Amino acid sequence: MFDVAIIGGGPAGLTAASYLQRFHRRCVVFDAGQSRARWIPESNNCPGFPGGVSGEELLRRLHAQAAAVSVPVEPVRVDRIARAEEGFVIAAGDRDWSARAVLLATGLRDRLPGPWAEEAIACGALRLCPICDAFEASDLAIGVFGPARDIGSHARFLRTFSSRVFALPSDGGDGGEAGEAARAAGIEWLGAGELRFDGRRCHWHRADDVVPLETVYCYLGSDATLPLDGLDVERTRSGEVVVDRHQQTCVPGLYAIGDVVGGLNQISVAVGHAAIAATHVHGQLPDTPRAAPEAVR
Repeated sequence: MFDVAIIGGGPAGLTAASYLQRFHRRCVVFDAGQSRARWIPESNNCPGFPGGVSGEELLRRLHAQAAAVSVPVEPVRVDRIARAEEGFVIAAGDRDWSARAVLLATGLRDRLPGPWAEEAIACGALRLCPICDAFEASDLAIGVFGPARDIGSHARFLRTFSSRVFALPSDGGDGGEAGEAARAAGIEWLGAGELRFDGRRCHWHRADDVVPLETVYCYLGSDATLPLDGLDVERTRSGEVVVDRHQQTCVPGLYAIGDVVGGLNQISVAVGHAAIAATHVHGQLPDTPRAAPEAVR
């Protein structure tokens, strides 16, 4: 019986694990190796890294920090989380584990424009978060790709960073009022076309021409898949888990942290969620008084 099972090995899950293990709680992390953070070529707004840090390097450091306090990590994808007589049961394949509490740190899965997307992200031709890295795209030719109804406001946000912002509606629409406001702000609305990647940068292919773009922000949405069996958590219209101020869901003992919770999807926010949830769940679990060390002879 673990005190806490943490589902997800990204910045939120690994931070929570380090906190809980340092509280002398018995926890376990289930990490399928699919954290969104692994795609970050270089983050320059992650606290404590003035020279920037890649997602892979950040995850390596977080794993090392958790390992330093002996956090066990199971490299499996969890299939099912259900209520048990005491706490929860977590199943993966033909194995199962028991825990008094569960922290969901499963994150989101981005919808991407094509099989080339991961390669394009790695070289900066495709980006997913302007809050994270639009500063690095300052004064570039920036494309904003997604459904017409969604991209107008995002394009206006990016107008802060460049005078050359192009709206690339995946459905060829005009964006309605948001599109009109974007055009009034100086965004060039390119209309129907196809986004392609040549191995170095993205291009918007229209019937009569091709527009080269130095970087493109993608707004196709994301999915949050939760392996919950009979646990009826509240979710927003877009699928994020609703939590209270302690990061606890409406199911007692079940917490959610990081990008799976609605709000600002940032590493610093995920780490804050982890600290809040880990500290609260520690206070809710039975006390574990420390025994006096044996006298040294």
